[in-house]
Amino acid sequence: MARVKGGPHGHLRHKKILKMNKGYFGSRHRLFRRANEAMLKSLWYAYRDRRVRKRDLRKLWIVRINAAARLNGLSYSRLIHGMKSAGITLNRKMLADLAVRDPQAFAAVANSAKAA
Repeated sequence: MARVKGGPHGHLRHKKILKMNKGYFGSRHRLFRRANEAMLKSLWYAYRDRRVRKRDLRKLWIVRINAAARLNGLSYSRLIHGMKSAGITLNRKMLADLAVRDPQAFAAVANSAKAA
């Protein structure tokens, strides 16, 4: 039986990988095997870090909300509990945005959460 090497399709696959690795240092953009390793690793990092970014942003929002809540005489947990009791349904992203851009509106939310 004849040996199959891939021919033109294999060449195109190699070119595709090397094109993806433009700008990489040294053999990572010249040699197919090293380029393929670097590309697989970079795609895995991108996949993983799309999820990590969501965690990091949520942490940032919580820190901002806590800081703004303490300026209004509440802790973060008491603010969230008060908001649930008062029936205020704002997510953490919007709350953090209010805390940074519109402190008066955030103070109004904090006061209603304090009262509840």
